[in-house]
Amino acid sequence: MILFFIKLLLAHIIGDFVFQPKKWVAHKFLYKHKSKYLYLHILIHTLALFIILQANLKTYWLGVLLIIISHYIIDVIKLHLNKTITIDNEAIKEKNKKINRFLFFVDQFAHLIILMSTTAIYFSYEIELDTLFTSKIILFITAILILTNVSPIVMKIIFSKWHLSTTETPIDTLNEDANTDNESHTSSLEEAGTYIGILERLLVFCFIITNHWEGVGFLIAAKSIFRFGDLSKAKNRKLTEYVLIGTLLSFGFAILTGIGYLYLASLINLP
Repeated sequence: MILFFIKLLLAHIIGDFVFQPKKWVAHKFLYKHKSKYLYLHILIHTLALFIILQANLKTYWLGVLLIIISHYIIDVIKLHLNKTITIDNEAIKEKNKKINRFLFFVDQFAHLIILMSTTAIYFSYEIELDTLFTSKIILFITAILILTNVSPIVMKIIFSKWHLSTTETPIDTLNEDANTDNESHTSSLEEAGTYIGILERLLVFCFIITNHWEGVGFLIAAKSIFRFGDLSKAKNRKLTEYVLIGTLLSFGFAILTGIGYLYLASLINLP
């Protein structure tokens, strides 16, 4: 069952990502269901399914038909819902970008549902709710939420004690999760610091629970190298201290969460 689903997923990746040039995407965006590349896209999906399933149409013809037809319908709906971003109004342009990003993920989720449904046609399997609420999963989800939702808020509260004015240093050189007071003056990517902080904490957490502490050291070294240029140009002691505190707090939260996860896992006899 799992192997069959992976085969379907591989065919989807080949058709949707590997063999779909930007030129095709732009043409489909412009001409919708009239685009010739939409049908080439569907043809590639069909060929990928035939090859990966070893052209066994006698057994899998219904599944292939379901995937191809649904893929076409989903893509057409998405194309007609997509918003144009080649406009002068920045506010509308940004709103349309957000809509298109949302549609992309909905589109991919819909395709995955179809692949799972197709798998269910040939293999019977049941999803028991009890397996979704095991101690291991609950503990893991709690740790992830601490790293992604709790830590940024705690760090912002801690950093509210200090304030760096924009005349002292450009805000884009500050550490993540700590620039709430200066968001309106930032010239960096929107919320980039917060995303960087979340990603680094998740990576540290993964390194720890998989017993790869060397990865934590590598990540600290890599971030230090990137930050060195900003700090050396800024020549500002406050900025250096600000960034250093933020980095240590971020890594500290991730390390403590990882150690706590391992300790609690051992207490409740998790593998």
